[in-house]
Amino acid sequence: MQSQTIEPTNGHPEPARSRAVFSQEDFSLIRTAIAHYLREVQDQPDSVKYANLYHRLGRVA
Repeated sequence: MQSQTIEPTNGHPEPARSRAVFSQEDFSLIRTAIAHYLREVQDQPDSVKYANLYHRLGRVA
């Protein structure tokens, strides 16, 4: 686990800049996996949630 350092700025501590968890390629892979899963659960109530997630990921990738 990597600890987060605090960088002093004008006497006021500020948290270190966060790093991205996923790369752009990861979003594309996740979106493809969700598209496949959507076909498996298309008749279930949760399918709407996965469809919304699929579309949100399309805006990121």
